[in-house]
Amino acid sequence: MNMLRLLGLLVCALTLSACNTMEGIGKDVKKAGEKIEIAADKVK
Repeated sequence: MNMLRLLGLLVCALTLSACNTMEGIGKDVKKAGEKIEIAADKVK
């Protein structure tokens, strides 16, 4: 029973850390997109 609880906590911890990682990646992609858009506007 204790092993099952430990496994459950581990899964929860990994899931939460993955969410934070995906949020960070999303912010990085957004910033890159904004810079590309600014560069494209300068070319016009």
